[in-house]
Amino acid sequence: MYKLCLYIPETHLAVVKQALFTAGAGRMGDYDHCCWQVLGSGQFRPQPGSRPFLGESGQVEEVAEYRVEMVCAETCVDAVLAALYETHPYEEPAFDLWPLDARCGPRR
Repeated sequence: MYKLCLYIPETHLAVVKQALFTAGAGRMGDYDHCCWQVLGSGQFRPQPGSRPFLGESGQVEEVAEYRVEMVCAETCVDAVLAALYETHPYEEPAFDLWPLDARCGPRR
C-alpha cells in the first residue's frame, strides 16, 4: 500500500480526484473514494522555457490549491500516476508517493 499526496488547483480538484479514484486510488477495505484534503496556498515561479498553466515566466505566482492525500494499492500505482499526469493541469505536478507499513491496511 502507498500514500499519494498531491497539490491540485481549486479549479481542477473534482476532475483530478475522480480520475485517481477511477484508476484505483482511495480504496480502503469496503470503502472507496477515500481521501483527505485541505485548502492552502501554493507558490511557484516559472523558469524560462516552461509552459505554465498559470503565471508568467520569471514571476512568482500564488494560487489556491488543495493538498489531497489518498491510499493506493501497489497494483494500481502505475494507472494512478498515469491518471494524475493525464488530468492535472500543471506541467510539473507536485506529488509524493510513500510506501506504507503493511500494518496500515484494513483491520481484517
